[in-house]
Parts: sequence; C-alpha cells; structure tokens
Amino acid sequence: MSRGSRCTLGLLLLFCVGAAATRPAPDESLAVANGTCVSRVEPFGYTCEEHTVTTKDGYILSLQRIPSGSSGGASAASGKVPVLLQHGLMMDGLTWLMNSPNESLGFILADNGYDVWIGNTRGTVYSLGHTSLSSSDPAYWDWSWDELASNDLSAMLQYVYDQSNQQKVHYVGHSLGTLIALAALSDQQEHIGMMRSAGLLSPIAFLNEVSSPLALGAADVFLAEALYWLGLDEFDPTGTAVHNLLTGICKLPGVDCYDLLNGFTGDNCCLDSSSVQTFLAHEPQASSTKNMVHLAQMIRRGIIAKYDYGDASDNIKYYGQATPPVYNVSAIPDDFPLFLSSGGRDSLSDVHDVQRLEHALQSHDSDKLTVQYLADYAHADFVLAGNAKERVYQALMAFFRLQEK
Repeated sequence: MSRGSRCTLGLLLLFCVGAAATRPAPDESLAVANGTCVSRVEPFGYTCEEHTVTTKDGYILSLQRIPSGSSGGASAASGKVPVLLQHGLMMDGLTWLMNSPNESLGFILADNGYDVWIGNTRGTVYSLGHTSLSSSDPAYWDWSWDELASNDLSAMLQYVYDQSNQQKVHYVGHSLGTLIALAALSDQQEHIGMMRSAGLLSPIAFLNEVSSPLALGAADVFLAEALYWLGLDEFDPTGTAVHNLLTGICKLPGVDCYDLLNGFTGDNCCLDSSSVQTFLAHEPQASSTKNMVHLAQMIRRGIIAKYDYGDASDNIKYYGQATPPVYNVSAIPDDFPLFLSSGGRDSLSDVHDVQRLEHALQSHDSDKLTVQYLADYAHADFVLAGNAKERVYQALMAFFRLQEK
C-alpha cells in the first residue's frame, strides 16, 4: 500500500481530521527546515516568529507567534492581548492556518488585534526535540495526555505569559486541546493566574457516548491488545501496524469505511476542500501509543481519569492509590471564563457527553460560561469549515472582549 493510502487510513484515529484521498509523499526534511512560519504564515504577508520552550521533563516544543495582522509591523505585539491556540490529536499548529487568512482562526485573531501564539505538543514534527532522548528511543514516547496537560500546556502557557510581559492569556483548544485544558484547570489551578479565559471548540471531557463506530472499534482493539500496542511506543499514522489496525476495524459489523471523514467525525456540513488539501500535504502527526490507550480507557469507562496502568501495584507506584485519580472539572473556579462550542452532528464530542460536561459546570457563574450549539456542525467543521468565522470565531472573539473589560 502506498504511503498516501496509509495516511488516509490514519485519519480514522481519535480526534484527527482529514479526508479520504491519496497524495504524493511530502518532503518532510524540507517541511521541517522551513517550519510553519516560512511555509504557511509569511507567504500571506504576516510577520511570524519561531520560538521554542522546554518542558520540565525535557521535551523541546515549538511555538509560532503572529504578533500582528497582515498590515502590521514586526514589533506590533507590544501591549496586545495574547492568545494561545492548541491543536487536537495527531494534528499540530497548522490546524489554525489551514484555510485562507480570512477563514483561519490564527490569521483572524491577528487581524483583530491579538498577539497570536500557536502551540505544538510533543511528538509532532516541529516538537520532536528532547534534552536527552531521541525520538527513536522508546522512552521518548512514554507519555499520554496527562503529560500534555501537566507539562506541555504548563510550559507553553508560562512562556507566552512571560513573553507578553505577564499579560493574561486567552486559550483556545480544539478536541484533545480542550481536554488537556480542562484537566490542567481542574488539577493545577496555578494556571488560572495566567489565563483570561478558555475557548473550547468540540469540547472533549467525557467520552462514553462517542457514537462513531470507527472510534469505538479502535477503542476496543486498543484495550483488548494493550500490551501489543504499548510495545510499539510511537503511534505512527502512516505505519504498517496502524494500517493493519484500521483494515481490521473496517471489517467489523456496523462499520462503514466508505466515507472515512464523516464516518469518523460526524457529518461535517461545511468543509473547505482547499483546507483538506492543505491537511493532506502536511499529513497527520504521530502520537504515543500510550496516549491512544488512555483515550480508549476514557471511551469505555466513562470518566476523566489519569492513565490506568492496569495493575493496582503499578497505579500505587505512580499515584499512591490502586486506581488512577479522577480529574474533577467541577473544581474549575466558578468565576473562570469558559466558552464551549459544540456541534449536533459531532460523533466524537457527542451531544450527550457535552451535556454531561455542562452539568459538571452547572455551578459556574452564569456570566462566565458561554455555551454555543451548532446543530449542523460536526467535529472537523470547527477548524476546517469555510464559514467558521461567521458561525464560531466571531462569537468567540466577542466572548474574549467581554473578559477584557
């Protein structure tokens, strides 16, 4: 099977967006050398800066900064409110730049006077560095979204806060980017002092009502064969093992792989074909197999908890208790501003799971919680839809402005 075909199969995996198509293999070395600023931001006339930050466990993460709109100068970020954008699973910062400048949130925020920062979590193509490990070392991939919340988000948020002269930061996450924010806000409340608000698009918290047969099939396989999958360390969406996994899932009763994207994410209403092509040219990013198993645990157990090592003694070793600690989103301060935007056709961030999240936040101050529901939107629409500016991003920026008064 061609690399392009394997990439297409990889799009089925949890919280990844893509399309059923094949493509020629990109020149990855050239892409890494150029970086997001050179390849995707500067060609549209925007100033862009490449930054790095090192996490407390040694991962070297890349961030891109768009300090001004297309007509601004290089030093135009001074005094502006910073916004940190965080991608979902097997994506990277390009998530926010896939459409044209008047349709992509990264550009839209810059043109509306914000100091835009785009994060890239460990394992993605621009964040493969480590102070002592190579990405070919199994130990490099020994993490799940627990570490993305406790280490990656913490490091990026602190860096943006410091670089912005300690101005509080608006945060925007999509899919897995919302989960790590909710976990961090409930478990490490020192983040609150650096944040103005959090905008959560296709919010992921509870996952036991996921309706995608493809996601459910993957979760069953991961839990049934966890020892095998954990032995692979890196979860490479273009690899033979992942291809075999998805081929098997597509043979399961009730699983229709004819329309891969909509079958996995829900019936997206408004995708822009050019953004899909941009995605395919960049390809899905690797994750850790441990991360995939952790997400599968959430789907089948219906709780938001730390990674379960599967043995009471191991859990006691890491957590001091026989079962993994639970993240309590109700512990997020009631006066912390939250913006939740979900879709009625989303089969990953299911309507019932979002309602359960809203119920967990029911004590939140009414003027600090904004809930938006778009009946015709599915999971990928929030970052790829051609009309997301009018449907989602304008309401998000109005929410931001209320928190800046």
